[in-house]
Amino acid sequence: MIVDLPDTTTSQISKTLVKVREEGGVVALGRVLTLVIATAPGGEEEAIEAANDASREHPMRVIVISSDPDEAPRTPSRLDAEIRVGGDAGASEVIVLRACGDAALDEESLVMGLLLPDAPVVTWWPGMAPGVPAEAPLGRIAHRRITDASTQADPQAALHALATSYHPGDADFAWTRLTLWRAQLAAVLDQPPYEPVVGVTVTGAIDSPSTTLLAAWLRLQLDAPSTCVLTGIESGSHGIHGVRLDRPGGTIELVRDVPGVATLRQPGQPVHDVALPRRSLRDCLADELRRLDPDELYGEVITRGIALLDAREAEGVHA
Repeated sequence: MIVDLPDTTTSQISKTLVKVREEGGVVALGRVLTLVIATAPGGEEEAIEAANDASREHPMRVIVISSDPDEAPRTPSRLDAEIRVGGDAGASEVIVLRACGDAALDEESLVMGLLLPDAPVVTWWPGMAPGVPAEAPLGRIAHRRITDASTQADPQAALHALATSYHPGDADFAWTRLTLWRAQLAAVLDQPPYEPVVGVTVTGAIDSPSTTLLAAWLRLQLDAPSTCVLTGIESGSHGIHGVRLDRPGGTIELVRDVPGVATLRQPGQPVHDVALPRRSLRDCLADELRRLDPDELYGEVITRGIALLDAREAEGVHA
C-alpha cells in the first residue's frame, strides 16, 4: 500500500503513519533500526528496492530523502511524501520525502521526528556523498555511515578522500564487495606450504576502488610489497581483474577473466574455477547492516593500508 502526502509536514507524516498502522494492522514491533537513505531525485527506486530486499533479513524503517540542494535556492519550499507499507515495502516501512527549496536544506530536521525510538540509525548515500560523512547533518545522527566510492565521478580520488576523512562508524561498499575475494585468498594461504609472500600485484579497472582496497588489505595482512595496477576500461572490463601472490616456491594467481568466475592457479596443483560473482547492491547493504559497531579492519585498511601501496595507475593500458 502506498499513501501519498503532497505538500505536507513531518508532523502530518508521523500522524498518518500511526493511522496506517492502526487501520492496516502494520506494527513497528521488531524493527531493529532506522535506515536513512539520502539520494538525488531519480535515484530513489533502486535504493528502495535494495533496502526492501535487505529488510527481509533486517526489519527496519526506511526513510528516503530525495533532494537537490543545488536547486533549493531557485525553487519554492515544499515537502511531498509517500508512505509505503505491506507488499510495497518488503519487511520494512518506507517513508519517501521529496524536498524542494528551503525544506531541502535542513535534512536532519526532516528525519528527526520519524526515527524509531531507541533504535540505531544507519545513513546511506547511494550516490554523491558528503566530503566528511561523519560531519554531515545526516551523518551526525547515525551510528553507521555508508558510502559508495564507485558511484563518484572519480572513484579513486573519492577513496583517498574517505581515507583522510575517516571516522569510526564509516563504511564503504568498495570494501563490502571484497568479502568473497578476501575469503578465497585467505583459504588459499591457509594451505601448505606455509611460505611467506614476497610480492603482491592486484590488477583492476581504474573505476574500481575495490581493487585499491584489496591491495591495501593484502599489504597490511601479509606485510609484503604490494602494487596496485589500475587499467583503462575501454574494453568494458570493470572491477577487479586478478591477484598475483609471489612466494619462494612459486606464484599463486586468482584471475577473473569471465564474469562471476575466477581461475585459481597454484604451484603443483590443478587449475580450479572459483565462483566470484560481483555482489549486488542488496547483498552489500544487508552485509553492512549486520554490524552496527565500527568496522575496525576497514578503518585500518583505508587509513594505513592505502598509504603503504606502491600504486601504479596506468589508465588506458590493459594488463
